[in-house]
Amino acid sequence: MTAPAPVSPPRKLTILGATGSIGRSAEAVILGAPGAFETVAVAGGRDAKNLARVARALGATFAAVADPAAYAELKAELAGTNIAVGAGPEALKEAAAMESDLVVGAIAGAAGVIPTFAAVEAGRDVALANKECLVCAGEPFMRRAREMNVRILPMDSEHNAIFQALGGESAKTIEKMWLTASGGPFRTWSAEQIAAATPDQALAHPNWAMGPKVTIDSASLMNKGLELIEALHVFGIDASKLDVLVHPQSIVHGLVSFTDGAVTAGMAVPDMKVPIAHCLGWPDRVPTQARRLDLAEIGSLTFEKPDFNRFPALRVAMQALAAGGAMPTILNAANEIMVAAFLEKRISFNDIAKHVEAICEIFDKEGAARTPPDIDAALAVDHIVRERSLAVLAGLGH
Repeated sequence: MTAPAPVSPPRKLTILGATGSIGRSAEAVILGAPGAFETVAVAGGRDAKNLARVARALGATFAAVADPAAYAELKAELAGTNIAVGAGPEALKEAAAMESDLVVGAIAGAAGVIPTFAAVEAGRDVALANKECLVCAGEPFMRRAREMNVRILPMDSEHNAIFQALGGESAKTIEKMWLTASGGPFRTWSAEQIAAATPDQALAHPNWAMGPKVTIDSASLMNKGLELIEALHVFGIDASKLDVLVHPQSIVHGLVSFTDGAVTAGMAVPDMKVPIAHCLGWPDRVPTQARRLDLAEIGSLTFEKPDFNRFPALRVAMQALAAGGAMPTILNAANEIMVAAFLEKRISFNDIAKHVEAICEIFDKEGAARTPPDIDAALAVDHIVRERSLAVLAGLGH
């Protein structure tokens, strides 16, 4: 079978988060479609050796590492090449603003907000894989994107599936939108078993290979709540129209029901190269080596309603979604601190949702959940919540 012709002329790309799981999959897509892409810049956190490898493999002209302490190693690794080197927050912003057709925003956590926003400020289209840009600062982020006429392409598997399932339909025609959840490793566990779960058990995801924080969020279903918040901003849809279905096979990633009763679904094998390729090539398609979907081999697809009793984190996240304002920012920051505490075995699995909900209630009672007017204000709320969350842990003797 002849592979589709590459995108022409080559699309210029910048990859923020080039050394993470999304970055590695993006690298595979790019290398698997010779002539389709030209990599302008790559950026990573502190893994200078791996960042240098990616820069060489993709032929980047600029490599930026977030940690200034890694500058010397990155410079040494790229000695003898024509690849320019930078380090620190300003270098990441420089990479994001370089002339390109598309910036992949895949730096994990709140650290990814500022460099990704720098791409928006520079008028670059963004393929977004960083949840915090929309969960922490969704309203100001999307408002500025509209002002700069920047297109935000959703790279998360669920949002990308919805994007494809929409087929360009107006948001006014949408009756309901579902994101699917695999159910994680605890889908069939009792409440008692979940309460006693260890970090190793929570990290054993049945379908996806992800970083530890996202994997824990998947086990608690908090990840799906955060994705609902993202969907609200990406698709401009009311919170009341968003919902979750548990789908253990992870084949259907998202569904849309329209006002005429029709339902469309985005389907693919659970492989991040599929949504990544869709964003990198959009509106064209580029080939990937992802395994092809064989429904006859799978045989059946099943769906369940989420159990809020066993997975209270999803309930807490959906409450934050409905509340709006800064509540998603508060939810996200508190959750990140509590997930880290669980991974360090300082709190139990059930304590994650319990403490996150308590912190959300504290800020709500204090009247501190108003919508942040801009990115800096959103990040300030994020910082304050993290400090308060750490204080809560300290007060518990953790």
